[in-house]
Amino acid sequence: MYLKVFQSTVLALTYLGLGLGYIPSLRLNRTGIALIGAGFTVALGVLNLKEAWLAIDPGIIIFLLSMMIVNAGLAGSGFFQLALVFLSRHTGSPFALLVALTFSSGFLSALFLNDTIAILFTPRTLTLTRSLGLNPIPYLLALAGATNLGSVATISGNPQNLVIGSFSGISYLAFAKALTPVALLSLLVQIGWLWWLYPEVRSLKPYESPLPITHRLFKPLLIKSLLVTVGLLTAFLAGFPLAESAWVAGSLLLLSRRVKTQRFLAAVDWNLLVMFAGLFIITEATQRLGLLNWFTGFIDTPAGLLGVTVLLSNLISNVPAVLVLQPLIPQQDTSAWLLLAAGSTLAGNLTLLGSVANLIVAEVASRQGYQLSFWDHLRFGLPLTLLTLVLAYFWLN
Repeated sequence: MYLKVFQSTVLALTYLGLGLGYIPSLRLNRTGIALIGAGFTVALGVLNLKEAWLAIDPGIIIFLLSMMIVNAGLAGSGFFQLALVFLSRHTGSPFALLVALTFSSGFLSALFLNDTIAILFTPRTLTLTRSLGLNPIPYLLALAGATNLGSVATISGNPQNLVIGSFSGISYLAFAKALTPVALLSLLVQIGWLWWLYPEVRSLKPYESPLPITHRLFKPLLIKSLLVTVGLLTAFLAGFPLAESAWVAGSLLLLSRRVKTQRFLAAVDWNLLVMFAGLFIITEATQRLGLLNWFTGFIDTPAGLLGVTVLLSNLISNVPAVLVLQPLIPQQDTSAWLLLAAGSTLAGNLTLLGSVANLIVAEVASRQGYQLSFWDHLRFGLPLTLLTLVLAYFWLN
């Protein structure tokens, strides 16, 4: 009895640390917390080492790793820089820029992991708004919000969708058909809300030509990366297995006479992969101890499932929330899986701490002297999240 209480307390502290992103007085990030929590589940006898290893889903790890390699190819070739240059040249007013930035970052986030778009677009968005003499805050909010909203549309848009795709068996195309309208309507809601919040973005008056944004293209890698990406998306839509398709795509990019393997692997977020491995072990331990049982009574209705998802996503972060809830959802209940995907992703816009993409935008902006405060984001994110959650709920039900 006392051992189970101690084991449960350790897991509760682990989830608390994951929610905060740190543990006071210790220099730990979420990856370290997940790894330590997983280690303690073995040390305290909840799982043995073999069971902990088997709890890790290899398909999800392989998919994430491979998509990071594909993203590294596109980023290294200059594709994302080129996309932003295209924006700067083909938008003639502050409002047109807001619309273009929202839809382009949302679209790219649906195809690639949304955190990648946040990392690559934030510094270039700052450069663009600075050259045009525009207030960067509404455009940073547009970027942060759109990377979350756009990623709702596909299994490859964010890590929590990938987990849901893996456990539910929903095909890439079926997932996209169900949730793309939610993503598009949510992006329109975001544009309308930013138009209301920031009068300066309403202007349709043409601005002066921006200063040129420096960018370098590596054409051989750009062509190869685009061909591989198109092939990968075709494989997804055709119904080929996600992990295996992504693995082949990543392998093709690594086969190069011009680019060293180290360059691709240096762009891989190994912290995220290790964190996922730790989360799988923690979730398995949580199931073993029966700590999920009390959720069962709350998620037997769509509204209850959505409410619990949003609450957990903001308490312990969206990926751990999905991993905690997935054992409670029958595999054949497609509507529940889709609601879990929408709720866990849209909840990321609620606060600045709600998603990694938000934090990336705020941190990169801070390093360049621009403060995207918690309250700036809350004023934007709270109404946006409530509106888009209502939209998703009625669309899916």
